[in-house]
Amino acid sequence: MNLRDLSYLVALAEHRHFGRAAEASFVSQPTLSTQIRKLEDELGVALVERTPRKVLLTETGREIARRARGVLSQVDEIKAIAQRTRDPESGTIRLGIFPTLGPYLLPHVIPRLRDRFPRLELLLREEKTEQVLHMLREGTLDAGILALPVHDDSLHTEFLFEEPFVLAVPTGHPLSGRSCLRMDDLAEQNLLLLEDGHCLRDQALEVCHLAGAGEKSGFRATSLETLRQMVSANVGITLLPSLAVKPPVAQSSNVELIEFEAPAPSRRIAMLWRKSSAMTPFFEALAEVVRGVPADLFSTQGCATGQPGKPSNVALPIP
Repeated sequence: MNLRDLSYLVALAEHRHFGRAAEASFVSQPTLSTQIRKLEDELGVALVERTPRKVLLTETGREIARRARGVLSQVDEIKAIAQRTRDPESGTIRLGIFPTLGPYLLPHVIPRLRDRFPRLELLLREEKTEQVLHMLREGTLDAGILALPVHDDSLHTEFLFEEPFVLAVPTGHPLSGRSCLRMDDLAEQNLLLLEDGHCLRDQALEVCHLAGAGEKSGFRATSLETLRQMVSANVGITLLPSLAVKPPVAQSSNVELIEFEAPAPSRRIAMLWRKSSAMTPFFEALAEVVRGVPADLFSTQGCATGQPGKPSNVALPIP
């Protein structure tokens, strides 16, 4: 048994197809198939059920693949320790981030990271929260940037900033023209929301619950940009995070943005990594760079607020 054969089994478990697994492993399909059979012979158990249309792992194969991921992750950690010893600020970091934050935060963060860590290779993976957490646990990501709370004792949580929400309404809506909103101004309103699986949906539902508002039926968006365009088309109103309405994001026509009086509804953003990671000191330095983005990105200019970017007691929980 060797690490190469274990990596082939993990690739097969992920792709469920010999051709795609071989392509991902940069070997030919016969080579991968032969090595999987050798691994089965060595272990004396069947790892794969071979059918004409697809590949299924046996129960034993799934368990061994799960453990193999852990082994390969530990090998990566060993390599990372050696790399960090040689050059603490170089190497490759695999960072996960969720879709309603990544496109709006990264333009402000990437230049700062490039200046601070010029030799760092940052590989970004945009996925929904549950998938980022899964990849962190499996070791296919080194760290993730997610909304709190996250309930996982195996992960370290490093708070980054608090991001307030604003209300987006079409021009001519009864709430348009206001400089500030109270939460109870949303009572009886129906908001456009994202589809299931987005943490922002859970946060918006919590705002609706607190304000006595509801969800507009018959429509669920796949992205923040779809929500923005639906507001522009006079379909309804929605909540947007403050980063999603700041440059370099282009302003949409027929959309007014209204801020909330303090304490505004908000979401708390953190960086997470495995507590067992050997790269904790580096991740702390990485988090400090992200935390240092300009405070005015989180400020609300039209309403009285507390200190932007600092935790408060009004951040929304995620069910």
